[in-house]
Amino acid sequence: MNYQVVNQLNETQICELVELYKNEFWSQNRTYQGVVKMLVASDIIIGLVNEEEQLIGFCRVLSDFVYRAVLYDVIVKPSYRKRGFGAKLLNEVVNHPQLKEVENIALFCLPEMIPFYQRWGFTDVVKLELMYRYQ
Repeated sequence: MNYQVVNQLNETQICELVELYKNEFWSQNRTYQGVVKMLVASDIIIGLVNEEEQLIGFCRVLSDFVYRAVLYDVIVKPSYRKRGFGAKLLNEVVNHPQLKEVENIALFCLPEMIPFYQRWGFTDVVKLELMYRYQ
């Protein structure tokens, strides 16, 4: 299947991203306004679009471009899963020219996704505690 990598989303694709978020437990409360604000504040946006320019995959990165980067929101449209698009997103991240020299790229994932991310050299962190401060 043909697809294209984009680093900006148009208004229709932003709406499609909001719909993708609504299908996931970790993002179902996101709003259009919040997603627009999030996209503006993201350092790197990677979208995959099909021939009709519909959004089929997405992820984003926050980074200082030297020491740290955090990969967020790796998501593939359900009808396009199990077809290698998640791998295409990860390849775009690890081969991104602005991230190639970053010392440490982190991400959050469910335990069942660990083997997927290990293919790109991600490893589980031992003896660190994840802490949150919720508003």
